Amino acid sequence: MTTHTAPDRDTQPIVLQALRWADPWRWLQRGWRDTRSAPGIAVFYGACFWGMAFLLGWVFRARPEYVMSMASGCLLLGPFLAMGLYDTSRRREAGLGPELGQSITCWDKHLGSMGMLVLVLIVLELLWGRASLVVFAVFFNTGMPSTTGVVQAIFNLQNWSFVAVYTVVGGVFAAIVFSVSVVSIPMILDRDTDALTAGITSMRVVVENTGVMLLWGALITLLVVGSLAFWGVGLLLVGPLLGHASWHAYRAAVAAPEPVGI
Repeated sequence: MTTHTAPDRDTQPIVLQALRWADPWRWLQRGWRDTRSAPGIAVFYGACFWGMAFLLGWVFRARPEYVMSMASGCLLLGPFLAMGLYDTSRRREAGLGPELGQSITCWDKHLGSMGMLVLVLIVLELLWGRASLVVFAVFFNTGMPSTTGVVQAIFNLQNWSFVAVYTVVGGVFAAIVFSVSVVSIPMILDRDTDALTAGITSMRVVVENTGVMLLWGALITLLVVGSLAFWGVGLLLVGPLLGHASWHAYRAAVAAPEPVGI
């Protein structure tokens, strides 16, 4: 009798799927269903995201020189929080009940890959911050403006050249971070791939579906910016919603691996 063993999930070929313009809206719809199905988990992670945003806002107002350090810490913690939401969506997809404890510790088997990916994201953020300082230094030869001065400079139409350059530089780095991370973290959870494979796959998804992924990035930006009103309370809902929706974005972009078994 001959037995056929399916390849391991992390060694199966990665097959990308074409995305359609309506897909981002479907991801949000499915993310909303996941949020409603596990409200307790959503509240927990929403509170974590809100807490990070509140802390960053307070640091920006009180001690702006520490914002980049705090942002790096949030960037280190954020992927682990998001992975908990991905795991909850994955369990629901498999017909299993949501478990907060499982979602909190789901990353422990992927610590090496996650650590490497987070390191890459931190380096990109530090380069982003350095590039922003260079832009300020070029346009403000009197030194770095205060927190109030930064806001006034960004929203002052007389500084249109500064705003244009600052926006372009920020947009380039934001696009790189988005491209590297948009499906890489759920892929590490799902397939236990290494960080390099996950990051390259994520960039391939963006390159091969540029228009749809631009729409998805714009929706994420609008929802996050909108949620920051009223002291960021909206993140209590938007954070979990986008986390669950991002799992469905991964599922739509990367074909599911075959079940492992004999």
